Amino acid sequence: MPNLAEFLVRTAARQPERPALRLGTQVTTYAELDERSARAAALLRAEGVRPGDRVALMLPNVPEFVVLYYGALRAGAIVVPMNPLLKTRETEYHLDDSGAVLLFEWHQAPGEGARGAAAAGVRHIPVEPSSFAALLAGHEPLTGVTDTAGDDVAVLLYTSGTTGRPKGAALTHAGLRHNTEVNTVHIQRMTPDDVVVGCLPLFHIFGQVCAMSVTMHSGASLTLVPRFDPQTVLDAIARDRATVFEGVPTMYAALLQHPGEADVSTLRTCISGGASLPVEVLHGFERRFGCMVLEGFGMSETSPVVSFNHPDRPRKPGSVGTPIRDVEVRLLDDTGKEVARGEVGELVVRGPNLMKGYWNRPEETAATIPDGWLRTGDLARQDEDGYLYIVDRKKDMIIRGGYNVYPREIEEVLHEHPAVALAAVVGVPHERLGEEVAAAVVLRPTARATPGELQRYVKDRVAAYKYPRSVWLMDALPTGPSGKILKREISAPAPG
Repeated sequence: MPNLAEFLVRTAARQPERPALRLGTQVTTYAELDERSARAAALLRAEGVRPGDRVALMLPNVPEFVVLYYGALRAGAIVVPMNPLLKTRETEYHLDDSGAVLLFEWHQAPGEGARGAAAAGVRHIPVEPSSFAALLAGHEPLTGVTDTAGDDVAVLLYTSGTTGRPKGAALTHAGLRHNTEVNTVHIQRMTPDDVVVGCLPLFHIFGQVCAMSVTMHSGASLTLVPRFDPQTVLDAIARDRATVFEGVPTMYAALLQHPGEADVSTLRTCISGGASLPVEVLHGFERRFGCMVLEGFGMSETSPVVSFNHPDRPRKPGSVGTPIRDVEVRLLDDTGKEVARGEVGELVVRGPNLMKGYWNRPEETAATIPDGWLRTGDLARQDEDGYLYIVDRKKDMIIRGGYNVYPREIEEVLHEHPAVALAAVVGVPHERLGEEVAAAVVLRPTARATPGELQRYVKDRVAAYKYPRSVWLMDALPTGPSGKILKREISAPAPG
């Protein structure tokens, strides 16, 4: 079963009338989703799309995304998921770099996708529910699923481009299938009776695999939330009797601090990833909502999951758990030598979940996977039980006067302060020390604290070289499309 679309086809044959997708009161059964994706595959064939061609999707979390995603896979095409908020020049770059032949864009988008497609010379099809349904109805369903090899590329997922222009991580059918199966069986323990709240963007690997693909494989139901809002999510959990919630740390913090109420008694498991979840947020969330939070680690290049706190093993708050089935990890120092247990090193990964490489970038692929082990760029330590603790991104580590300062450690201390909702610790240039420690803080609603108070709070709890010499308050921290805090966009305010 190499083609990832087989998950949907087999589940639809097994339970055609069960709900696959929910959007508000709108319900799409597995039979309907299967048929619509087969018609979408026929539409692509009529548009001249052939196996191996790239098809770009620029849509929010709506049923049409899922229809087109599996329609493209059924036709043997490679899906290029794109953020609907991309501007014209960014859209043009993604389409040019991937060599996409077709772009589907949500009808409510401001037209940046259409302009980018025109500049790239790519056919553009707007997606509006009623007209799109009519368009699909004009094509007879494409029976069957195109044969693909396990190492054929299924998805071309562009990384955030923090160190340059975005690169397309080429994810294979086999790698995505492996991650889906492990998540379904060993981590989320999904069954057809489960209901997953999908507010993670489906154009991002976390939501795409851990929510959408796992749902299609298990026969569960996916509740789509096009835009994260705490009360909307709580209402969706109550309305659909959701059992699983998946989000990034900023979503957990927002839900924890939100004053609204809803019946969330059906929740059994919550999945956190994308960034480190502060321990205080984890404990507070579990106390308030009465469910178990499992934290893991992954990245686009690993399809995405590398490690997780497994439900059948002891959980260790602050840890991202142990490697998933068939995946190996090592921690290396700057010379490439493996460090001892308990010491910090760069996390490197090997397993069936690795990307095939960066699209049309052999040199960057070789630098990232020089010997079969993928360099993650994350610094971590491993305890005596094999549990991993992400210390920080290698590039985010602050070197202050020759001493290493790991921002996550300082952020954890700040989150222990009762007034703090979110915190981001960054390095700022310093003439004598090279870098100085600084912190941007968002306070909880109605809470009060001064920068000086927060600085003293940290100073009393860490070594003298670690506490932030500069602290400032912000109304909100900049975040990316998945809700992950973008530290590169945080800068200290000008003096005075």
